[in-house]
Amino acid sequence: MEKLFTSVIIPAAGQGQRMNAPINKQYLTIHGKPILAYTLDVFEKCSLIKEIILVINKDEFKICHQQVLRPYRYTKVKLVEGGSTRQQSVYEGLKAVNPKTDIVMIHDGARPIIQESVIIKSIYETMEHKATVVGVPAKNTIKVINADGFVEYTPNRDYLVEIQTPQTFEYQLLRRAHENAIDEDVEGTDDAFLVERLGCAVKIVTGHYSNIKITTPEDLIIAESIIKQLEKTIVGEIKIKR
Repeated sequence: MEKLFTSVIIPAAGQGQRMNAPINKQYLTIHGKPILAYTLDVFEKCSLIKEIILVINKDEFKICHQQVLRPYRYTKVKLVEGGSTRQQSVYEGLKAVNPKTDIVMIHDGARPIIQESVIIKSIYETMEHKATVVGVPAKNTIKVINADGFVEYTPNRDYLVEIQTPQTFEYQLLRRAHENAIDEDVEGTDDAFLVERLGCAVKIVTGHYSNIKITTPEDLIIAESIIKQLEKTIVGEIKIKR
């Protein structure tokens, strides 16, 4: 594991229009700290992560330095200019990783409550299976509908998983999947979809329901509550150890 070089690409170039905020949602704060800083913290502290490729809008380099990179003194972060879509931004990140990269993770900048244990498990599982995605069992019943809005059928919930990030791959495999998508003009819903198109099996790594993606104002309230509870738990553990 010591010789394994793992890079994480964090696409954070989206505008987050559903948040209805005057700034990119990544720079909104929870308890006075930017969402993006919470996300970066976990990867910065994880010893298995060698570099962080942060992909952002070219117009946000200044605010990113002022509000995130400078105050929190990250040492692993490399800024890269994003593309017009998430997929293009990830590909820009893939081109910017260290040449020594063996494994690459893709993690949403707006998922600030990822746990280090999930990151580590994803890396180990990817060493064995080449491609993994974090997910949790679907809680709700899902209906497949037709174009007119009528239910076609109800899939068995036992086989449904809500996909999160990180999504983790052998670097060359993901690079090939993205370049194949470019050649065939395919826009995928996530990176795993592009890998699946190559005929590669993707393994599910069980995550946590708390690993939410902040998309709407309601998500921000939920994230604030989860982080507050986690901070209380950490403080409690420290007192017990003392």
